[in-house]
Amino acid sequence: MTPEAFEQSLTAAGPPAGVGLALQALWWAGKGDWERAHGCAQHGGDTDCDLVHAYLHRLEGDMANAGYWYRRAGRSMPSTSLKSEWMAIAEHLLGRAS
Repeated sequence: MTPEAFEQSLTAAGPPAGVGLALQALWWAGKGDWERAHGCAQHGGDTDCDLVHAYLHRLEGDMANAGYWYRRAGRSMPSTSLKSEWMAIAEHLLGRAS
C-alpha cells in the first residue's frame, strides 16, 4: 500500500485490514480521533508506536511529552508541518510492512 492509498483509506469506517498498531494509530489520527490513536500507540510497545505517539503529542501541542517520545523512537522532533510528518510516518511504516 502506498502512503497516498493509506491516506485515501481514511474515508473508510476503520483502518485497512492487517495493519499493525502503529499504522492503526496513525490512521485514527488521520481521522481526527486522537483518543483512539493514542490508545493504539500506547499499547504497541515498539519504536514504530513510539514514533506515532510522539507525533500525537506534537499534534496536541504537548511538546515536552512529544520530545520524550521522539527520543524513545530514536528521532528528533521535526520542523515540518504536521501533515508532512503524517505522510512521512505513513511512508516509513508502510515501507517496513512490505
